[in-house]
Formats: sequence, structure tokens, C-alpha cells
Amino acid sequence: MKTLILVVHPHLNESLINKRWVEELQKHPDKYEVHQLYEAYPDGKIDVAAEQQLMERYERIVFQYPLYWFNCPPLFKTWLDEVLTYGWAYGSQSGYKMAGKMIALAITAGIDEHEYAASGKYRYTVEELTRPFELTFEYVKADYRPPFVFYGIELNSSEEWIEQSVPLYMKFLEEFSR
Repeated sequence: MKTLILVVHPHLNESLINKRWVEELQKHPDKYEVHQLYEAYPDGKIDVAAEQQLMERYERIVFQYPLYWFNCPPLFKTWLDEVLTYGWAYGSQSGYKMAGKMIALAITAGIDEHEYAASGKYRYTVEELTRPFELTFEYVKADYRPPFVFYGIELNSSEEWIEQSVPLYMKFLEEFSR
């Protein structure tokens, strides 16, 4: 069964890592379904019913995005607010359509990993910064897994650095998809 990858990058054509990951994912249409939210909804108006139907078709879902002001891009927050509705994602006998689905985040972070630590520049780990996502997905009874994070693109944007990220991400997805 395929894994759904929701790519939430407001400027994917200008991206280095996320764009490269999408290119790699698209080489494996038998394993991954790539759904680009900013491409699907350039006006920011989400088709809630279509998104809910899409979620229902997959048991494994990864949200791929750049860390954006220590959070997610705005369309991802809108997606969460609008798609995870009462009666569908939680709160009724017929709700909990996300229950049991494996969920993970795949995040690119500009700064090195050591800066995301109690002793680092940003004082919090990415895992701490993503705790609201963990709680959200646990609330709708999904099976939330630890995020995959690739650090350091602001400091090293060489082609070699970008290419090093690809097998790491693909290994994460392979393990996630088992």
C-alpha cells in the first residue's frame, strides 16, 4: 500500500531540499502518492471533502514541509483547522476517520541540529517545537511517529549536501512504510 506524502511548501520551485525530495518521490509512484497543498490550493481555499476522502484512502501519511518560524507553513495550519472536523476526525460515533493511521512529519530546518537544543541558539528541540502536532494527531487517535528532520540547509546548500539528504529521507520513508 502506498504512503501519502502531503508536501506543504509555499515556494517549492525555490526550494532546494523539499523540491529535490519531491523529484525523488515521483520516481516511485508505486510507493508514494505526492499531494502538493500549495499547488492544489493556490488561493488557500481547501476542498475539505476532497482532502478528507484522500486521507481515508491511506493508512500512512507524511506531512513534508520546511520549518517556518519554528512552526509549519500557514496552509498546513489551515489544513489542520479545516480538514480535521468534528464528526469526521473526532467527537462522534462516526468520527475518528484518522484513527490508527500512521502519521509522521518530514521537516527541513535551516540551522544545524545542535542549535535546536536547551544549550543551543533556539533552546528547544524540533521534537519539542512539533509537540502540538503530536497532540493533534493523538487527539484524533492517529498513530503519530517521531519526525524526520534534515538540518543545516542555510549553512550548506551545495549540491552534495542536498543529495546527501535524499537517501536519508528515503530510508526514513521505507522504515515508516513497513
